[in-house]
Amino acid sequence: MLKQIIAATLLTAGIALAAPAFAQGPAGATVAETAKGKTLVDAKGMTLYTFDHDMSGQSNCIAGCAKNWPALPAAADAGAKGDWTVITRDDGSKQWAYKGKPLYTFVKDGKPGDITGDGLANGAWHVATP
Repeated sequence: MLKQIIAATLLTAGIALAAPAFAQGPAGATVAETAKGKTLVDAKGMTLYTFDHDMSGQSNCIAGCAKNWPALPAAADAGAKGDWTVITRDDGSKQWAYKGKPLYTFVKDGKPGDITGDGLANGAWHVATP
């Protein structure tokens, strides 16, 4: 009962009680709820993935791999923002990484919320989590 009174008082005063929100990341990335729980998504709501064969700050998804797993692109002049960093790919293009892990979408995800890439390549691909 006391909690309800305090909450009502705070709301009346214009103070909202909310869980800490994930700050929107670069390139419009944010968090969405999927079948795997909270997942990083791009500005279109498409699931972002990480690849076990990447090293911190370096993408090993090149050539044919990159056709199926497009990198989350970063502008040439983009800079780090907290847990978000920019890496340079082997072709010289820039890619966003979260906590050191390069981020990708998957071409077979057809709509926001799809997670069809999770666990592929003998478990090497994972939904990216905040």
